[in-house]
Amino acid sequence: MTKPASTTKKPRKQHTPEFRQEALKLAERIGVAAAARELNLYESQLHNWRSKQQNQLSSSEREQEMSAEIARLKRQLAE
Repeated sequence: MTKPASTTKKPRKQHTPEFRQEALKLAERIGVAAAARELNLYESQLHNWRSKQQNQLSSSEREQEMSAEIARLKRQLAE
């Protein structure tokens, strides 16, 4: 009986939020492909990080709009 080939998984790299932020700044300056090569990352990783960052920004913008709307409605009710 033969043993199945042992698959040793490499542990996934955990990048700090600061590293991700700096990587995105670099990608903005020199381009995603060049930044990925320089940082030894996949281009898709940078695209995913940028997408997540934009989603977080847009949700905080919505929260600000909602807060402004609530304040406006409270002023209307007070009149």
